[in-house]
Amino acid sequence: MMTQANTYFYDGADVALLNGQYTDVFSLLGMHSTEDGKGLIVRCFLRNAISVDVVSLKDGRRVAGLEKVNDAGLFAGTLGRRVKPFPYLLRVEYPLCHEDIIDPYQFGSLLHADDLYLFGEGSSECAYRFLGANWREVQGIEGVHFCVWAPNAKRVSVVGDFNDWDDTRHVMRQHLANGLWEIFLPNVAEGSHYKFDLVYQDGERHAKSDPMATQMECAPHNASIVPKKNGHQWQDNHWMAARESTPWHTRPMSIYEVHLGSWRRKGEQGEQYFDYYDLIDQLIPYVKEQGFTHIELMPISEFPFDGSWGYQPVGLYAPSYRFGDAQELKAFIDACHQANIGVLLDWVAAHFPKDPHGLVRFDGTCLYEHEDPRKGTHPDWDTLIYNYDRGEVRSFLLSNACYWLREFHIDGLRLDAVSSMLYLDYSREPGQWLPNAYGGRENLEAIHFLQMLNQRLYQSFPGICMIAEESTAFAGVTKPTDSGGLGFGFKWNMGWMNDTLNYLGRDPIYRQYHHHQLTFSLMYAYSEQFMLSISHDEVVHGKGSLLHKIPGDDWQKFATLRAYYGFMWGHPGKKLLFMGSEFAQRNEWNHNHSLDWHLLAYEPHQGVQRWLKDLNHLYQSLGALSVKDYDTQGFRWLDCDNGNDSIFTFVRYGGEQDAPLVFVVNMTPTVHQGFRVGLPSLGNYCEYLNSDSQHYGGSNQGNAGVVVSEALSWQGMDSSALITVPPLGCLILGPEWGLPSVRPSSL
Repeated sequence: MMTQANTYFYDGADVALLNGQYTDVFSLLGMHSTEDGKGLIVRCFLRNAISVDVVSLKDGRRVAGLEKVNDAGLFAGTLGRRVKPFPYLLRVEYPLCHEDIIDPYQFGSLLHADDLYLFGEGSSECAYRFLGANWREVQGIEGVHFCVWAPNAKRVSVVGDFNDWDDTRHVMRQHLANGLWEIFLPNVAEGSHYKFDLVYQDGERHAKSDPMATQMECAPHNASIVPKKNGHQWQDNHWMAARESTPWHTRPMSIYEVHLGSWRRKGEQGEQYFDYYDLIDQLIPYVKEQGFTHIELMPISEFPFDGSWGYQPVGLYAPSYRFGDAQELKAFIDACHQANIGVLLDWVAAHFPKDPHGLVRFDGTCLYEHEDPRKGTHPDWDTLIYNYDRGEVRSFLLSNACYWLREFHIDGLRLDAVSSMLYLDYSREPGQWLPNAYGGRENLEAIHFLQMLNQRLYQSFPGICMIAEESTAFAGVTKPTDSGGLGFGFKWNMGWMNDTLNYLGRDPIYRQYHHHQLTFSLMYAYSEQFMLSISHDEVVHGKGSLLHKIPGDDWQKFATLRAYYGFMWGHPGKKLLFMGSEFAQRNEWNHNHSLDWHLLAYEPHQGVQRWLKDLNHLYQSLGALSVKDYDTQGFRWLDCDNGNDSIFTFVRYGGEQDAPLVFVVNMTPTVHQGFRVGLPSLGNYCEYLNSDSQHYGGSNQGNAGVVVSEALSWQGMDSSALITVPPLGCLILGPEWGLPSVRPSSL
């Protein structure tokens, strides 16, 4: 005898559907032709519904009522004489309410073959436009298209506020060929919370956050959030056009590295983060006043643990909830650009955390990571390593980089821990790693990915800069990819940083024996396109602040730090300084607290801040400090061997119209009267800057602002002069005709 269920359902299909075991739901639910092709049948599964009517969306007329197949919520029915499918909604009566539902199972796939090909190939730059949660209009109906990559899952459902987190309500369409699952849901609101509910092949169920979510809820729920419909209206056209006109390699770049959670805080106890509007009001004017050209944001992709500082991101596409949503972040970047400040982003593609709601064993298998822990796990950080050999993973990462550059107008990316990507034996003992196909230690897949990434990004986004934190002697980090290099624009000069900070920590009496620590970097300065970086890594984990590293009393500490900054700003290479270092923060950085801004009530800290400000403004005003950063003609030692006095003298050159600058840096507390220094030409020279000026908290030793050269050859120059070299000080001398129109505050 034929039952009501098997009148409308294939054998056992109703039971499988109720048990969550029927995966090809689009072939069953929704509107379909009857077996004889002479009618239409509609099936739906709505728990707790009392009755369901089919209503035409075209004219709002009721077409038919569906029969209740069983008490679990299965409904089905034929639609009279209709044979052509039409848009419809389901008018549902529940015990306490009514609801009109536009049935998602009436819609076909919204995926395009070209997108799927590029995604699988590993070359998709815009995978976030079809994966994740995207607003769409289909047949005049607005809704959200959900799509996720989970090729080894047995079933995937989208669950959220809009379906009472019921995993049977919105089972997604599976594409066997590429492992994607999708569904278009009209009945979803902005800001709705959702996750993907995955059934693994072994029957286990796990609710995962959307890898492509553009907004996420904080712990403990960690849900993904449906984005807003309307985007930001950008006002930075002038900046974006100018960015492409001249490469950064010949322009000044002075970068202020910022941890947004601890730059400043608000609240009675400093317990609240600044949001992006606070940062617009306070951070941007401060950076502008201090003369920095760029802000580098430590990672802001969603991360669960504050103590990771963002370096263990679990939502690579979602700006962290801590500071505001995507639209507010865009407003902040827009405001930076309108103030002629670039924005760089710390981007983490070297590893990801094992948080259960994240990418780890996403579909029950090692989908994003390597199965073998010898290639898939970082021993240092107990995190996972992306499988760079998998096309979909490369597309995930490439698209994410493009997402920040395209959608947020970010001006460049700094890649964290590049060394860990390049070497298979990174932080591993023998037997803990697998060699490459040629028996070597290089991670060939990661190298290929980095080359592809840089090539594609520079091609798609002219004017950006890609920066590598790479701490080894790997050759060709900033060499073009077509010449076998990795293709980065800049590389952090970790050797310079380690040598100079080691030197800084020595008692001045012993510095003469370590003179080479400040000169050695010029032996390799042009082997890569280096960036001089004093980052957050140098002021944490017991290393102390920069001021704390320096021996001596307070006067010597502050004077030495000012002289060191003068040497750094005179040295070839772009500059990066971590927040707080510009006013000589005393304590080691603590991500849980604001910087010690109260220190600026004291003159020595004000002096360092003024010195950095004037260095930055001089740096932006005079081409000799940037135009030939990566040209051997831009730098010349006058004397690099004066270890007895610990004095370093050199010249920086720019273009034909740029005045040359002479740097004299004394790293001992001894004043040198009648010290002869070579000068590029005859004439009067000005002390453009003197770090020992009383204005900066110094002892006011110097040359009263003017030096007169004489026709006496010295240090390879045709002219020279006798000068006073201040203790623990930096002098910057230049011809009178080259004096910048914007005068340093000390002049």
